[in-house]
Amino acid sequence: MNHPRATPATPATPETATPTGPEATPHPPGAPAADGTTPAAPALAPAAPATAPLHPATAPIAELHRFLGARLDTTARAWLDRALAEAAAHPGTHGPISVWELRLAEAGRRCGAAHADAARVLILYAAHADTEALTRVYDQGTADERRAVLHALPHLVPGPGARPLVEDALRTNDTRLVAAAVGPYGARHLDAHAWRHAVLKCLFTGVPLDRVADLARRARGDAELARMLGDHADERTAAGRPVPEDLHRARALALAPAEPAPAEPGPAPSCTPSHTTDDPHGKES
Repeated sequence: MNHPRATPATPATPETATPTGPEATPHPPGAPAADGTTPAAPALAPAAPATAPLHPATAPIAELHRFLGARLDTTARAWLDRALAEAAAHPGTHGPISVWELRLAEAGRRCGAAHADAARVLILYAAHADTEALTRVYDQGTADERRAVLHALPHLVPGPGARPLVEDALRTNDTRLVAAAVGPYGARHLDAHAWRHAVLKCLFTGVPLDRVADLARRARGDAELARMLGDHADERTAAGRPVPEDLHRARALALAPAEPAPAEPGPAPSCTPSHTTDDPHGKES
């Protein structure tokens, strides 16, 4: 992102939050407190390494926070602590650009390419970036920043308002953007026509269909998708090109019977006795 030069204000020292609730429901960084105030993001405390990498679009925010705490060195953790505190303290737009937007541009250099997506998602979340802010970052950002915005959508946008960003990413030939666009937000909000073409876009560009969120549910019993995939397979065969295994797998899902609708619950069994006597034959004495 080509940002104007700015001299960031001296960040406030973030407070270290002490969990008071159950560990199973940690307070996410930058989330509003019960009294409506926005506390400073808690410092990243080193933790035991996670057993597997976390995906920034699907992992809970608190888990991403702990994940980075286990992997960033002391300098990078301190930088991210400050960036999250700034974003939580100044979530809106201030001047031509917000201080947290500057931090998005620095994340790759400060946290390393392997952790930049997660760091950017945490910053966007701490800043409570709404659809307008996310669109601004996407429109002005680099490909890396655009990908982070797409990963942040499931955490920040409950409705379909950010769908144009997903549709724009699917029009590119950047496989990293395409893969991010078919994540959980796209699975939830793309209509059937756009979603089918997103699956084909993955096949055209070589994005593994494992990256398509909710593939099994959305593809199952989709006759139109089966037809489109069959046509694509025929075209590849006619051109002497191999048909990828992913295509066969997706077509098999689309040809499978659709899941039956849940059965309507029947009437509850009556608890009224058929007679009011203790005689097993229902006879009164």
